[in-house]
Amino acid sequence: MTDILRIAIQKSGRLQEGSLQLLKETGLSFSNGKDQLKAQARNFPVEILFLRDDDIPQYVEDKVADAGIVGENVYIEKQKNNALIKRLDFSKCRLSIAIPRSDTYEGIQSLNKKNIATSYPVIVKNFLDKHNVTAGIHEISGSVEIAPGIGLADAICDIVSTGSTLLSNGLKEVQVVMQSEAVLIASPQLTETKKQILDKLLFRIDAVQSAKNNKYILLNCPNEAIEKITTLIPGMKSPTIIPLGRVGWSSLHSVVNENDFWEKIDLLKSFGAEGILVVPIEKMIA
Repeated sequence: MTDILRIAIQKSGRLQEGSLQLLKETGLSFSNGKDQLKAQARNFPVEILFLRDDDIPQYVEDKVADAGIVGENVYIEKQKNNALIKRLDFSKCRLSIAIPRSDTYEGIQSLNKKNIATSYPVIVKNFLDKHNVTAGIHEISGSVEIAPGIGLADAICDIVSTGSTLLSNGLKEVQVVMQSEAVLIASPQLTETKKQILDKLLFRIDAVQSAKNNKYILLNCPNEAIEKITTLIPGMKSPTIIPLGRVGWSSLHSVVNENDFWEKIDLLKSFGAEGILVVPIEKMIA
């Protein structure tokens, strides 16, 4: 039987949608019906396992799965024999300490001798030790926000995306412990064949991520401005320049990082650029 790479992703929750979207953007074709526990890609040697997020690092360590997509916070908390292969640039959040809105916070030392409820005791302990703070850590799973209200803890440490959940439970965010995002992890003991499959998948992921961060830009400009514009938006190697029917003018095609575009648009216009079009890129291979 031909080797396949088994990738575990979250069965349900905030990571599932982004994981499925990324895999489909890399060209994998598979069905993922409700309550489905695994799916075989029809056009790539990959099998997808749908598991609880917290269990994925253990499954990878046990070699039930070869790789997995989890939150970086889960990867660090579980401390399993996994290798972090790539940060995936979605499901970004932060692990933060929050306290009741009526309480005063005067820095990390305010937590000394306090009780903190969290689902991430390893991360919290390491953070407190780093800052020489001694606090009680109560490990609970789910509904962490309720702990201060029922007298279980003075503070909590939990995942924060928008902060609305904290607000609705009378809490305020006071200390960021770590930033997190979806990451691809893998067993450090993959067979050579599975390493090759993973490398091919990583190549596709890189192409998808590069495309999201860049845009294809087309513009018309006077020929005397080409050198200045080329310096401003050099593209991957150099822009494509096509003479226009209008004497002394050319069409210039290039690639620009989306974060840089708005800073450069005024300069492009000052150089005489006209008819500027910005187009999404589906895949980008350097």
